[in-house]
Amino acid sequence: MIAVPFIVVDNCKEEIKYYQNVLGGEIAILRKQGEEVLNADLQLEGATIKFADTQAAKPLLRGDFVRVFLKIETEEAFRSIYGQFALEGQIHTAAYEAPFDGLLAIVADRNAVCWVLSYYRA
Repeated sequence: MIAVPFIVVDNCKEEIKYYQNVLGGEIAILRKQGEEVLNADLQLEGATIKFADTQAAKPLLRGDFVRVFLKIETEEAFRSIYGQFALEGQIHTAAYEAPFDGLLAIVADRNAVCWVLSYYRA
């Protein structure tokens, strides 16, 4: 069994580019309706994040019911992702030195998706 994050956003066509800019990876468009992107994947190193447009997924509420845990390989990447999400989003827990010899932060991006960012030094 494999669990894959599934994020619903307004304007999937543009928002998938935003996430690619922050996280890197390759975009795979799965379903379109005219020029609108209804479903897409962001394929990262060893992981995939699935995206759907609100037109396709029809969510009831927007927000913080599921958090995406992201284990980041370098401190530089951690600080970059944290900064970019925080720029248009909201910091829930500012980046801090965690007891596991690393960094931890919780930040909601501009789509109110809440990310638990972690970097382990050891």
